[in-house]
Amino acid sequence: MACSRILFLLSCLALALLAGAEVHEHEFIVSDPLHLPPSSEFMASHGALCTYPDHFWAWQSGRLMQVQETPVKRLCNEHNIITVNGQFPGPTLEVREGDTLVISVVNHAQYNVTIHWHGIRQFRTGWADGPEFVTQCPIKPGGSYKYRFTIEGQEGTLWWHAHSSCLRATVYGALVIRPREGKAYPFEKPSREVPLMLGEWWNANPIDVIREAQRTGGGPNVSDAFTINGQPGDLFNCSREDTTAISVKPGETALLRFINSALNHELFVSIAGHKMTVVGVDASYTKPFATSVLMIAPGQTTDVLVTMDQPPTRYYVAARAYISAQGVAFDNTTTTAVIEYDCGCDTDFGPSIPPAFPTLPAFNDTGAATAFAAGIKSPKKVEIPSPVDENLFFTVGLGLFNCKPGQQCGGPNNTRFTASMNNVSFVFPKTDSLLHAHYYDIPGVFTTDFPAYPPVQFDYTGNNHPIHIHGYDFLVLAEGFGNYDAEKDAQKFNLENPPQRNTVAVPVNGWAVIRFRADNPGVWLMHCHLDVHITWGLAMAFLVEDGYGELESLEAPPIDFPMC
Repeated sequence: MACSRILFLLSCLALALLAGAEVHEHEFIVSDPLHLPPSSEFMASHGALCTYPDHFWAWQSGRLMQVQETPVKRLCNEHNIITVNGQFPGPTLEVREGDTLVISVVNHAQYNVTIHWHGIRQFRTGWADGPEFVTQCPIKPGGSYKYRFTIEGQEGTLWWHAHSSCLRATVYGALVIRPREGKAYPFEKPSREVPLMLGEWWNANPIDVIREAQRTGGGPNVSDAFTINGQPGDLFNCSREDTTAISVKPGETALLRFINSALNHELFVSIAGHKMTVVGVDASYTKPFATSVLMIAPGQTTDVLVTMDQPPTRYYVAARAYISAQGVAFDNTTTTAVIEYDCGCDTDFGPSIPPAFPTLPAFNDTGAATAFAAGIKSPKKVEIPSPVDENLFFTVGLGLFNCKPGQQCGGPNNTRFTASMNNVSFVFPKTDSLLHAHYYDIPGVFTTDFPAYPPVQFDYTGNNHPIHIHGYDFLVLAEGFGNYDAEKDAQKFNLENPPQRNTVAVPVNGWAVIRFRADNPGVWLMHCHLDVHITWGLAMAFLVEDGYGELESLEAPPIDFPMC
């Protein structure tokens, strides 16, 4: 098999391909539940020859799920939000590597919706990836779509979320991939596992927030609180009774699965009195390393082992923003959950005992963020795809353009914000999806003239951006500060055990080099996972052609594929 290997500055990676082990059929419904029998469908994906030119055990077969407008109370106010199955966050999907999933989404909400399975490779099943107008048209109110895909060569923590407008502010949940039956973790089995989803909360309809920003061209109002598993925590009014609590026993080791599902903030995370041992990121195992603080960008996941070796009382898990840009508004609040020791004794360690509070870095502590990223490495020597077939140099950044005469705009000095890659702002189509247009050779939907290098040379340094590529994992060979120097900085490449990720936090005033093998045919979005930036155009898409034969080609679209 010959595949294109791509090296980018901001090269391509093959994973072992395994047949599906089980089929799970689930249902997302926005209102009335439907009954579906367990599916007998089997799907196995294979590699493709490509050239370069998205706690509950609640998802077992037959389990019925609902997604709906749901009244919730946060920060002393009642709100109606869009949820999955009336839960916020939505239910955790627990599966095993090799499983095939068949998930029905029925939309009875007032908004268009799609669901993205963040980090799933989607070998040959790009129709199930989910980004609106990229791999599918949205599921309209009253419509439905069945996502079908197999999980291959991935173990750890991923997540699912809406990929339509900013619905993912409330429509999201964890996706836990366990090893196959009979296969163990590469570390001692923990006593308990807990997904902890870090989110943002607005005392407003998030759709209205983003629409107002799009109307004025300014930045959206910042969130009113961060959340852990949907709850702001003890530091907020009307929130203490519902603070997320994790009950543990002295001496046990817990696996905490952190997921940054926030829309617009990277987050520092720490646990009072306890060290964390990082063992996985983005559904890839890592070389274990101990740390007192995590920095997790939107879209990223981090798995940590925590041994409960402190005096049996109560300890806060706390998260606050990491902000690398200067002079921008941000959510300066801190969200908390509580670890509560259950010692089996008569001592009362209940709510009357204030939990210990951790030390968090300052909001602008780039040194802490950099040190954490530098500690993440693969657990063993990695086969680096080589030689490189395509070298791509992508610049990512923000900009301003003038308001139209007679208009009042919300950006600095009456301007509108914009964002770009290589000075090109991405505009989503409205009449068709990119993948559908590519598959059927429909003209006028997209162009293939995206520049492989910036058209104008300038100082490329700027803000921190978490860049996510759909349909692929990649190796992070190096990161650094200043403008990239190909001759000097290539000497910094980690060609021994670079980490494997699906989202990389490109450092502020700096760069990152990634490499992957383009072995998955389809159209795959690459974008900044700060939601406000993708609305301003910080995105592009890779078109990966079919290889030789059926097993190296994109599958045909499903019969229920949504049309625009």
